[in-house]
Amino acid sequence: MANAFFEIREPENEPVYSYAPGTPEREKLKKEIERQKAQQIEIPAIIGGKEVKTGRTADLVIPHNHDHKLGETHLCGEKEVQMAIDAAMEAREEWAKMDWQDRVAIFKKAADLLSGSWRYKINASTMLAQSKTAYQSEIDAVAELADFFRFNAYYLTEIYQGQPDSPEGMWNRSEYRPLEGFVFAVTPFNFTSIAGNLPTAPAICGNVALWKPATSSVYSNYFIMKLLQEAGLPDGVVNFLPGNGADIGDPVLESEHLSGLHFTGSTGTFQHLWKSIAEKIEKYNTYPRIVGETGGKDFIFAHNEADVDALVVAALRAAYEYQGQKCSAASRMYIPESIWNEFHEKFTAEVEKIKMGEAEDFRNFMTAVIDQKAFDSITEYIDYAHDADDADVLLGGNYDDSEGFFIEPTFVLAEDPHFKTMEEEIFGPVLTAYVYEDDKFDETLELCDNTSPYALTGAIFSQDRYALNKMADRLRQAAGNFYINDKPTAAVVNQQPFGGARKSGTNDKAGSAANLMRWISIRSLKETQEPPKDWTYPFMGEE
Repeated sequence: MANAFFEIREPENEPVYSYAPGTPEREKLKKEIERQKAQQIEIPAIIGGKEVKTGRTADLVIPHNHDHKLGETHLCGEKEVQMAIDAAMEAREEWAKMDWQDRVAIFKKAADLLSGSWRYKINASTMLAQSKTAYQSEIDAVAELADFFRFNAYYLTEIYQGQPDSPEGMWNRSEYRPLEGFVFAVTPFNFTSIAGNLPTAPAICGNVALWKPATSSVYSNYFIMKLLQEAGLPDGVVNFLPGNGADIGDPVLESEHLSGLHFTGSTGTFQHLWKSIAEKIEKYNTYPRIVGETGGKDFIFAHNEADVDALVVAALRAAYEYQGQKCSAASRMYIPESIWNEFHEKFTAEVEKIKMGEAEDFRNFMTAVIDQKAFDSITEYIDYAHDADDADVLLGGNYDDSEGFFIEPTFVLAEDPHFKTMEEEIFGPVLTAYVYEDDKFDETLELCDNTSPYALTGAIFSQDRYALNKMADRLRQAAGNFYINDKPTAAVVNQQPFGGARKSGTNDKAGSAANLMRWISIRSLKETQEPPKDWTYPFMGEE
């Protein structure tokens, strides 16, 4: 054990490469994309540090070219889950006892590898597997994940430094222990950084984890697992279990060693898992910590003093970057009648400039949605809007899945503020606007607040500070991440800790120390220097 107090300097956010024409990083990324496209890989489970092949496989394809196979993955079930639980519990004691600086060193190294020699490998794998543009992949799979690793290491030292008061004659201390069992990390397809953070945020606190990646992002997530191994993560600390939801989740929830759930995904799945945990609560050795981020019906609310040009850019980027497949993506908009025509004209002109196609073509702003299931779900909403009498599809509305899962950026105008696409989460490139009368500003704020059960992100636009103050106050509970004169997407670690309330999740703020506290169980220690040797008290001296 080291006899020293080690300091970790507060990190700076990882710089984002532009991949502009003529830059060396652009050429390096393109070469790595071609290298990965030219081969197919076989992805096993990784349990206790060992590769496990089940023989039950699923193909991994490129969403914007679904005839192109990147490889296949082995799918896990009850047998592999039990192997992973055994491996995790075997690794737990030694990992929990490891000095914090040695745990932290692994993730600091992982961040440096990611931003260095692994940068293009991780970026290219995310572009191909999840159909992200170079920039969208860079800010996610490289910059944000490196930030998670570095800042979580820093936050941990801040937490450990928090100690209670010690009056004369005693020494009080707080010990920040990991949880006693394992954490089940269930990760989404849309952000490689979230996939990497959900199992490792508990791990950096001394916990062990079972990681179930989304089936549509196994390819890039596998590279993250290999990165962690290269960084020196001991066997069994994180166990990588590709597979279908129930095949993994059901046996995991049967284990008495479950101590936490770290989740990002659909509202329905999260509620199912929470309910299942509650129904089995008597069997667990400890009350499992439940941390989750789910859906959103994120809004942009414009005042009549809004800067229309800024509003246009914000709406376009928030609704259509990464094909609207961000839980923070704008999908409903409230705009006053007095600026509607100007906004509509300028927005139309800009959206019509958007190019859509393969992620490998850097001229494209949009690519494909993730898979057939998502394509079918999103296009049902578009068809509904086309057929409705109280809504008009003003832009886009076309789609084609013959080669890739392509859906045009779609803009709907709804006469009814409770129109289907104003209320339900779509998770695709569909933005619906409701035009309100200027003198009904207050009533429309009320409408915005009460329309959705979600409260993830939201944005307000005005040049009038009084209006901004009123909007921010009235919509205080409507979004966990709130943006003023900016788009409601692109939260940055240590700048805008991310999470929503209501039906959007538990708001435990990934990208801050608050999230790490959920994976810690505090032990309070009191040491008395000279304990009393007389049990009586002074008040007992007289009747």
